[in-house]
Amino acid sequence: MKELTKEEKNSILIVLRDRFEKNSKRYAKLKWSFIEKKLNNNLDKLCSLYMMEQTGGEPNLLEYEEVTDKYVFCDFSKESPAERRSLCYDKQALDSRKKFKPEDNAKDVASKMGVTLMNEKEYKKLQMLGDFDTKTSSWLNTSEDIRKLGGAIFGDHRYGKVFIYHNGADSYYAARGFRGILKL
Repeated sequence: MKELTKEEKNSILIVLRDRFEKNSKRYAKLKWSFIEKKLNNNLDKLCSLYMMEQTGGEPNLLEYEEVTDKYVFCDFSKESPAERRSLCYDKQALDSRKKFKPEDNAKDVASKMGVTLMNEKEYKKLQMLGDFDTKTSSWLNTSEDIRKLGGAIFGDHRYGKVFIYHNGADSYYAARGFRGILKL
């Protein structure tokens, strides 16, 4: 993973702080200074958040897990991040395509960024905070039993409801990307 310049580090910290403050009512018991200190002590995580921002994800704090003492960040962009679309689900799916292969796959891109794909529970939690993926969809972390059968799941928001669907893991669409999760 790349190392952030001083300017990149400062810019992502300012963006994250501003988003945190704009949504402070969601985090009544949390203080930005604690989160910023933890980010400054975990520069690899800060770099991952920077990459989420650079690819259109608009990362922000989703929640604080008291039990694990983890801050959970995710992509809050209205639609699936623009620079992370047209990807099949994983390397196995990419390798199985005979023609018209996509450029890459969601699982590997997420791994290179230092994040994981959102799971179904996290996706539904995000959707409780707004209407996301009303024109796009996002690959979700898929259980091994579904994956063994060649499938993968994705979610979107249509008709005022959140839907979780399945598709062949080797499929890819210009309107389907992925949302990352980062635990700090």
